[in-house]
Amino acid sequence: MYDAILVPVDGSDGGNRAAEHALELADRYDAAIHALYVVDVSRYGEPALSSVELVVDELEDRGQELLATLADRADNDGIEVRTQSCHGVPHEEIVAYAEDQDVDLVVMGYQGYSHRNKIGSVAERVTRSGVRPVMLV
Repeated sequence: MYDAILVPVDGSDGGNRAAEHALELADRYDAAIHALYVVDVSRYGEPALSSVELVVDELEDRGQELLATLADRADNDGIEVRTQSCHGVPHEEIVAYAEDQDVDLVVMGYQGYSHRNKIGSVAERVTRSGVRPVMLV
């Protein structure tokens, strides 16, 4: 049913739930995991010898840690995993990656911003893109 599953990671509770669910699906369907971390340039801008550069460096390091943790977990479970870190606007990068890699499913966590039944803007925008099926967990 699935050959390639994309899971954006950000270290949040919702993102961690999504990663766990993506690993379960990958194991069940013998699919590859694509893990993507996006440094949000819409929030911080691109670094240019300033305090922003320090923040972006920290975000990049955090992203590499998250990707390595997921890759180790997948490797231990015998699941093929590909990791990617990039700079950009998160929903745009997720949609572009999903198209470029021709993934079958995007598994995302959602963050409620004011009510439990509402999803965060990134998950909503990826879902509305209609490019690939999206599973919110």
